[in-house]
Amino acid sequence: MSDTTTTPTTANKLVAEALGTFLLVFGSIGAALFAADFGTGSNGSSLGIGFIGVSLAFGLTLLAGIYTWGPISGGHFNPAVTFGLAAAGRFPWKDTPGYLIAQIVGGALATTLIVLIGIFGPAGWLAAAQDGGFASNGFGEQSPGGFGLGAAIVAEILFTAVFLLVILGVTHPQRGTAGFAGLAIGLTLTFIHLASIPIDNTSVNPARSIATAIYGGPAALGQLWVFIVFPLVGGLLAGFLHRALFEPKGSVPPAPKEARVK
Repeated sequence: MSDTTTTPTTANKLVAEALGTFLLVFGSIGAALFAADFGTGSNGSSLGIGFIGVSLAFGLTLLAGIYTWGPISGGHFNPAVTFGLAAAGRFPWKDTPGYLIAQIVGGALATTLIVLIGIFGPAGWLAAAQDGGFASNGFGEQSPGGFGLGAAIVAEILFTAVFLLVILGVTHPQRGTAGFAGLAIGLTLTFIHLASIPIDNTSVNPARSIATAIYGGPAALGQLWVFIVFPLVGGLLAGFLHRALFEPKGSVPPAPKEARVK
């Protein structure tokens, strides 16, 4: 038997990014739509998983994706992560368009399959899910907690920047937590959702926002620009900040082979 390893091709990396984003969106948005609010049992207790369950679904699906496909593509699964890593010097700018397309395709495929399941679901389930925004991000009347545009902008920049700073720290080839980076990143995404779902349903990932807005109706599509632009801004700010503060000039390290990710 041979222990030789092969270097992933560009096609391998793009497929891995699409699959990882698919897993993230399918698992987390599926949890939000199918299980977040499932009524009450005979004793009056809630049968739904609520905000805590949905937050865990985001963190756990990301964790699984990182350990499954991270060694192939770096496990970004998020345009904001790709932008942030590029800004920090950890990822080539020339490769970002392909990653962005793969991530958007993977996310859109995930919500399309959720719709397919819904078509064969209980009468009226799919229409109700779409009328409710299909777990899309939003502000104002579309915010779970009634938060306005300014709150959504600040939250998306801040939480995405925090997310990227954690990623850049735990995946550093010398200072990183080898073998545990995926766990730290998944738990960080969980806490971000726990804190920010009431604000705007939490994006920090334009691919996730695009995937749900496709089926979320006119209001979701009309507000989508916020959840594309400002997570990318947060990712870029974190990338440049990390590079300026923690990397000596001219010595930015390459991304490690394992879980470079979201």
